[in-house]
Amino acid sequence: MRKEKELLLNEIKEKIDASTAMLITRYEKLEPNTSWRFRDALAKSGGFFEVVRKRVLLKAAEKSGVQIDPTLLEGHIGVVFVTQPDAMVSAKAVIKFSEENANLLKVICGQIEGKFMSGADVEMIAKLPGLDDMRAIMLGLFTSPMSQMLAVLEAVMAGPLSVVEQKSE
Repeated sequence: MRKEKELLLNEIKEKIDASTAMLITRYEKLEPNTSWRFRDALAKSGGFFEVVRKRVLLKAAEKSGVQIDPTLLEGHIGVVFVTQPDAMVSAKAVIKFSEENANLLKVICGQIEGKFMSGADVEMIAKLPGLDDMRAIMLGLFTSPMSQMLAVLEAVMAGPLSVVEQKSE
């Protein structure tokens, strides 16, 4: 039995090391169909959900150099491992799924880009616009003054032509 636990520990450690982010969640009454829908939503966002025993998670995290406060781990624990560069996409998927399903999941804490965060911090950051949205907003800020200036110049040039055209009629 000891060897099996060691294999499980190594597997979880490898997943922690391979992931760009890790979100630790508490769940209650997660039925199989609901769990499947959640895992499917996470797969689309570049993450995957795994139910992990608390002791195994604490030992694997310690081996990986991640410090988790054991007092936070109450109830049933599941871990979302994020494999894509933008971890917020998966965090948004977790928060959205939780809100749509009567708060079945609660983010307890997370490690994003090597920084350990509380669940409240993860939820707050997940509600911000995503990386692509921020890029679009920034691009809009840069192009807006130019397009407004172009509209003003176009109106200045069209004004006299409009007056001449109306006078000729």
